[in-house]
Amino acid sequence: MTLAQQLINGLVLGSGYALIAIGWTVLLGAARLVNFAHGQLYMLGAFIAWAAMTKLGVNYFVAVPIAVLALGLLGVLLQGMMLRLVMQQNLTSLMIVTLGFGYVFQGGAARTFGGDPERFISPLQNANIRFGEIWFTWQDVLTLVCTLVLFGALWLVLNRTRLGALVRSVAEDPKLAQLFGIDAARVYIGVFVFECAAVALAAGLVAPRSPILASMGFDEVILTFVVVVLGGIGSVGGSLLAGLGLGMFTALFGALVSPAYTTAAAFLVLLVVLAARPRGLRAR
Repeated sequence: MTLAQQLINGLVLGSGYALIAIGWTVLLGAARLVNFAHGQLYMLGAFIAWAAMTKLGVNYFVAVPIAVLALGLLGVLLQGMMLRLVMQQNLTSLMIVTLGFGYVFQGGAARTFGGDPERFISPLQNANIRFGEIWFTWQDVLTLVCTLVLFGALWLVLNRTRLGALVRSVAEDPKLAQLFGIDAARVYIGVFVFECAAVALAAGLVAPRSPILASMGFDEVILTFVVVVLGGIGSVGGSLLAGLGLGMFTALFGALVSPAYTTAAAFLVLLVVLAARPRGLRAR
């Protein structure tokens, strides 16, 4: 396989990494919360979209918004249950609670959808575009475009709007923000809903690349963690660069060395970068 093809593969892979990570990036930046159910939410988003297509008979472009809406509503419910812990900034309990939610989601999905792999098929996944020896799919194009648009829109909201100023204020000091009349609870709920909806969108765009399983999600959490930390906690631009860079690295390393060691190699890169730049890429 040519170098150009590997770079294209890396770009597509990296856009998926960045898209999966965007919700966690905002959650960490605004709420200082690590959501260990992030991977299971990704899995739920994929299965809800799949179920909408196979059980309700809707097409792919309707199924994905259904999944986004469903996980957004789930985000309201979950944050409502955790709001007291969030307001108290009880991080240890929050980590345990989100980890528990993840296992509940995984078990519930296995019970509801079964343990066999399912094919979540996008009509764009088999529509190839070729330029000589280089090829990619329209699904890859859609993923890349949605990633760039979502990251661009999020950066503008966080840095150029009053809503973004409110989120940044709560992220810096929630108690001080409340003294100035900012409703921190609503900000936390909004951020958590965004994370859930964003990971559902990521599932709708990325999951058609491979069969979906109720047990999937762990790899997504690991790679999301690498992207978020490498890009800099809460940095939108940094996460985009880290996701694209990790995708390039994974594609090239897998082709030149072995796909079996890509996760270990990714963490080695993370350690090297953090040793030189403790804040990560930190581009806002």
